[in-house]
Amino acid sequence: MTRLQRIIPSIIFSLFALAASAQINTDQVLRIGQNNMFLEDYVLSIQYFNQVIDVKPHLARPYFLRAIAKLNLDDFLGAEQDASLALERNPFIVDAWEVRGVARQNMGRDREAIEDYNHALELLPDNRGLLYNKAMAQQNIKDLDGAATTYVTLLKRFPSFDGGYLGRAHLRLEQKDTVGALEDIEKALSINKNAVNGYLMRADIAINSDKDYASALEDMNSAIKLQPKYAGYFINRAYLRYMTDDFQGAFADYDYALQMEPQNTVALFNRGLLRAEVHDTNKAIADFSTVLELDEDDYKALYNRAMLLAEIGDFDGAIADMNKVINAFPDFAAAYFLRYDILRRKGDMRAAQSDYDKSLALAKTRVQTSSPLFGDVDAEQTDGDEEQTTYSQDQVKRRFTTLTTIADNSSPEQVFNNKDIRGKVQDRNFNIELEPIFAISYYTSPTELKMSGDYLREVEDINQTRTLRFLLQVTNHEPAMTDEETAATHFNSINYYTSYLADHKPRAIDYLGRAMDYMTLRDYDHAIADLDRAIELTPDFTLAYLIRANARYMNTRVANGTHDDPQPSQTAVMPVSVSRSGMIRTAIADLDSVIKLSPAMPIAYYNKGVILAGEGDLTSALACFNKAIELRPDFGEAYYNRGYVYLSLGNRDAAFSDLSRAGGLGIVPSYNLLKRMSAK
Repeated sequence: MTRLQRIIPSIIFSLFALAASAQINTDQVLRIGQNNMFLEDYVLSIQYFNQVIDVKPHLARPYFLRAIAKLNLDDFLGAEQDASLALERNPFIVDAWEVRGVARQNMGRDREAIEDYNHALELLPDNRGLLYNKAMAQQNIKDLDGAATTYVTLLKRFPSFDGGYLGRAHLRLEQKDTVGALEDIEKALSINKNAVNGYLMRADIAINSDKDYASALEDMNSAIKLQPKYAGYFINRAYLRYMTDDFQGAFADYDYALQMEPQNTVALFNRGLLRAEVHDTNKAIADFSTVLELDEDDYKALYNRAMLLAEIGDFDGAIADMNKVINAFPDFAAAYFLRYDILRRKGDMRAAQSDYDKSLALAKTRVQTSSPLFGDVDAEQTDGDEEQTTYSQDQVKRRFTTLTTIADNSSPEQVFNNKDIRGKVQDRNFNIELEPIFAISYYTSPTELKMSGDYLREVEDINQTRTLRFLLQVTNHEPAMTDEETAATHFNSINYYTSYLADHKPRAIDYLGRAMDYMTLRDYDHAIADLDRAIELTPDFTLAYLIRANARYMNTRVANGTHDDPQPSQTAVMPVSVSRSGMIRTAIADLDSVIKLSPAMPIAYYNKGVILAGEGDLTSALACFNKAIELRPDFGEAYYNRGYVYLSLGNRDAAFSDLSRAGGLGIVPSYNLLKRMSAK
């Protein structure tokens, strides 16, 4: 059971009035935010709390409420920061101490969490959730006596709290008191027969203490009846079915778990082992290969796949796998022996003899109590304090690369669908990719979080002149064109501009107007040609450079087949013979011209950062996102993309800070990425 699952955030979502001095409009906005939070629209509620904070940053309540919303989105860093800001303004908000304690406990900072719980308990000594969370935190830092004392207080005041008995059962198991633990579990189940953790803990005791797989299987069946949509339970039951010789049932459970979570490496690996045991070799290899697609450094999968590849005669593939294992574990005697056997069967006796000798020498000189691949020596010893998980840059980069290269089941429309911003959005997988560039468009995709396009002075200036046939908008989520009538409207507009330009003195704005119609129809070559003419006529036409940069960039995406909505044009021309790298360079040059003409335009720096990041120039991309954020401190997309780049570079702390900020500014995928990068 994970740390997060064990912690009970018992925050009270009470609606109380603000101080009488608050303005009516902030009262109303705060109330709307609270209503949205009550309806589990956490992302939307944060936007309302942001508005109140912008107007009255001295108030504690909006920070506190925003902390609760972030806590429900698993943004623990953001929740901690907001709770701290609330407490700076009013240290007597009991629930703020609890919110911060829960956030810190979920981040592994248990001692600080205990301090927060103690502050809250001074003000509210009979709070059940506070006592429970404090006991769990004390157990995490190995203060077992302190935890036991807290449980005594908790259960004396709340004798019908099943969770308290289960928590103490967990403590007693750590104290090697199996009998006491079972008594607490039975007590919890007598109070609440639906306490799923009770069945799980009792099954665990049956497996580890008595090897009673049959009774453990009964408890797992009970847990699955209560929570039938959790893949981990089916994986556990598959193991129990295997141990009771029900191979068919085990396969069925692994298959069902993988239907729910196709990328669950535990289910894939275990199914691969079972397939290998029943000599379904090719399918076993396929399972191990899928595991390695998800994690190329899974050495257990490499080791097992090597044995199976050798079994089907693929000696080169088997040796390649074993080479990786031996490089990672150069003192692993069994690995040399397996490679010796593969080389021998291949006929390479000289190399085989060398591995045999190496294996024998290691076996004689090194007493191994467990295998470095399959033993239990995979956790560092603790000194009684809590263990804060640390990650190397390579680990962060490797995990992030896995998320960005393995497809998931998310829909590209999710982020635009209003219903998909409600509830615990961190549990909905989004494709992990950069937020796209901002474009000048005639259309945008409104959501509850952003009802209209972004503001750009140059766009507003043109719209006020009413010289174009349609109003310009600024968006980085341009909708796909699926309406034939709309397409026909823009083809007619092109014909209008063409006729007008033939009879009138050409103006830059007319070429830009026709270019915008071409952009809408995804005819980027004609758009670029018209923008060239507009810039020739007006060399300081900032917006023309910005749109031409986008057209050139989109041309490279269409050429690579990465654009989602290419619209065929009735007037398409052959693309100019320019290399992709050359087109990228010209797009960046156009953005540099925009920056020179309008140095305070954050979108120009942002778009340049997106292009550079896509080309792998992460350092330059960071500089661009930094400047965009400097110019516009509430630029959510820039925070998200900077966090994305930080993860690509392995800087987890900086990335999490940016993703938390982006989520608070309405960039919904931030919460899913935070959760997936936080998963153990």
